[in-house]
Amino acid sequence: MNNPIEAVRLADPYPGYAELVAERPFAFDPAVGAWVAADAAAVRAVLGSAALRVRPVADPVPAGIVGTAAGDVFGDLVRMTDGGLQQRLKGVVAAALSSADTAYAARLAAEQTRAALKDGGEVPFEELMFAVPARVVAALCGLDADGSAEAARLTGDFVQCIPALATPEQQRVAALAAAGLRTLLGPGIDRPDPAGNGLLAALVRAARDAAWSRTAPLLANAVGFLSQTYDATAGLIGNTLLAQARGEELPKTPAATEAFVQEVSRHDAPIQNTRRFAAEPFRHGTAEVAPGEQVLVLLAAANRDPAVNPDPHTFRTDRTAPVVFTFGAAAHRCPGQRLAVSVAGAVTETLLDCGVDPAGLLSQTGSVTYRPLANARIPVL
Repeated sequence: MNNPIEAVRLADPYPGYAELVAERPFAFDPAVGAWVAADAAAVRAVLGSAALRVRPVADPVPAGIVGTAAGDVFGDLVRMTDGGLQQRLKGVVAAALSSADTAYAARLAAEQTRAALKDGGEVPFEELMFAVPARVVAALCGLDADGSAEAARLTGDFVQCIPALATPEQQRVAALAAAGLRTLLGPGIDRPDPAGNGLLAALVRAARDAAWSRTAPLLANAVGFLSQTYDATAGLIGNTLLAQARGEELPKTPAATEAFVQEVSRHDAPIQNTRRFAAEPFRHGTAEVAPGEQVLVLLAAANRDPAVNPDPHTFRTDRTAPVVFTFGAAAHRCPGQRLAVSVAGAVTETLLDCGVDPAGLLSQTGSVTYRPLANARIPVL
């Protein structure tokens, strides 16, 4: 594999990943300027190490958003921080998300999908992949239809500040969006639903149970409910549709649909890689990562490591306890996996019910184009 970052956009990156798993499971790649963890053992070790951080030690918040609303939100996201305080807050966030009614979320996603299709014409895949999941999560946070639509729009603007190559203009727009999202979601944190319904009420309740009193990080992670939904669920929806286009049949029972989408998340991961930054020396096998060096973590390669998933290149929904790294592992494992899978399954199932044929998504050559992103595998449909 020439460049594991560019692999995200390839029609089929998986032979290259398999080569890395077999021949270079953990090695320094001069072309990337980082160590590359490819097999399951290396990925587990990297994601579980306290010596490695999710951000560079000297740059916890991107310089272009420091002092802005986007920087304030970014700096409090459990996804972007480490340490004991992060783990306490992560427990609060995970407790809130564990209470999410995934069946209700699926119904909302189905309703939103039918509404997007009601006028006929071209299928609005962009809206279905990005806006619908964001509107569903916004509704779970207690926003009405107009507020949910605005939250989805602002989320699309906010996530522009997260990539390392974000431009000053993208960072400026993201700062405005973060301020707007805090305005929308703030009342749900300050004055939670007295009936205790919804994600924000659950977040406040979990914070109280954990004796967590700081409001700003709660609001930042309420924004995180939306931002972490955005690219990951869009890719999961798009790749689920492509799996069907290539001949895999989506089953009709909720449990079987969930297994199908889970297998998509393993077989064609919507988030293919992440990074870690060494704050202290880290050893894996005979290799040593020095402080200041980076590790590129190939989640999608580890998903297809035969050591943890037999017959890894075959799409199989009958796997017993498949090992899936797509949503991370250890301290930074994404607690929103169940919600993402429910929403993606509902959107794709509703599209089929409405007569949309995924086979038409592939060109005559069977190829598809992917968005030019560094870590998210999101098809252009």
